[in-house]
Amino acid sequence: MIGLVHITARADYAVRAVVQLASQQPSSATRQQLAEAQDIPGKFLETILGDLRRAGILDAQRGATGGYRLTRPAAEITLADIVRATEGPLAAVRGMPPEDTIYPGPAQPLTRVWVAVRASLRDVLEHTTVADVIADRLPDHVIELQKRPDSWTRR
Repeated sequence: MIGLVHITARADYAVRAVVQLASQQPSSATRQQLAEAQDIPGKFLETILGDLRRAGILDAQRGATGGYRLTRPAAEITLADIVRATEGPLAAVRGMPPEDTIYPGPAQPLTRVWVAVRASLRDVLEHTTVADVIADRLPDHVIELQKRPDSWTRR
């Protein structure tokens, strides 16, 4: 996990689809409309939308006027909600929650490092809503993080 936080295509597509849908509220959108608007493979998006529906973020309506709708206002949906719906926990170490890791000897403090990594992800993803993204008004602490020159440096 050191040096790598991997945002999967699944999580990226899910966030983009929800943001696209929220930007069209109160209208609904079909899978195909969302896929085309965000250049997401349609079949892949279909499974993602199913995950979001099961998580209670989206609702689906069949029929000629059907499509997907948000189940609550965009200001009440965080990016963390979407990522968890499609990927599960925000951070895991070898498939375990960070607090469940146990290391011998001098590696013992790593548990606290992994917990801090998860906390930093939460700090951004749990405090940024879909409405923030649509309005391009990210939380101040997120703006400050992305303003740091080292944030834009690939290592």
